[in-house]
Amino acid sequence: MKNIGIGGDHAGFEYKSEIIPYLEGLGFKVTDFGPNSTDSVDYPDYIHPMASKVEAGELDLGIAICGSGNGVCMTANKHQGIRAALTWNSELAALARQHNNANVICIPARFVDLDLAKEMVKVFLETDFEGGRHQKRVDKINC
Repeated sequence: MKNIGIGGDHAGFEYKSEIIPYLEGLGFKVTDFGPNSTDSVDYPDYIHPMASKVEAGELDLGIAICGSGNGVCMTANKHQGIRAALTWNSELAALARQHNNANVICIPARFVDLDLAKEMVKVFLETDFEGGRHQKRVDKINC
């Protein structure tokens, strides 16, 4: 069973609230880093703790959700061991794992519907890194 972290901001709260039980129903263990309402919050307060746990290997993968997906993606990618990918379709979610060994998926809640967000997350979590020719590129990502 994969251990998944999830966090975001107020714009991602509703999707997060729907994605957690969806993933639990698929057999994933999910740690919710917040927020816990639609009240305005600062996404770094929730994404940094989640990214730290993924980076440390305490969680297998992460899910970050905000309005555009950009803020959570930028925040997660400040961590050296994180490769966060902004996705807006299932093919990008798969390629982020297959070619880039992404360990955090970033979802733009204001630009994709909930069903697509769930599909992207499922694809992301069930897709493996291909390694091979992609490994040398991934090895060059960190500064």
